[in-house]
Amino acid sequence: MKVNDRVTVKTDGGPRRLGTILAVEPFNEGIMYLVSLEDYPLGIWFFNEGDHPEGVFVEPYQAE
Repeated sequence: MKVNDRVTVKTDGGPRRLGTILAVEPFNEGIMYLVSLEDYPLGIWFFNEGDHPEGVFVEPYQAE
C-alpha cells in the first residue's frame, strides 16, 4: 500500500473504517501508516505487524 491509497482500518469495538493513506514508514517489525479518517482528517498512525496476522490493522479498500 502507498500514499493516497484508499484503505480500511480496524479500530476497537466497531466496524472497519474507511480512510486514505497520508504517509508510510517501514520498520523492522512491520509498517506504520498515517491514515486520514473522517474523525481524524489530519491523520492517525496505525501499525501493521509484519509477521502476526492479528496485528494487521490497515488493509486495502475493496469496493463491493
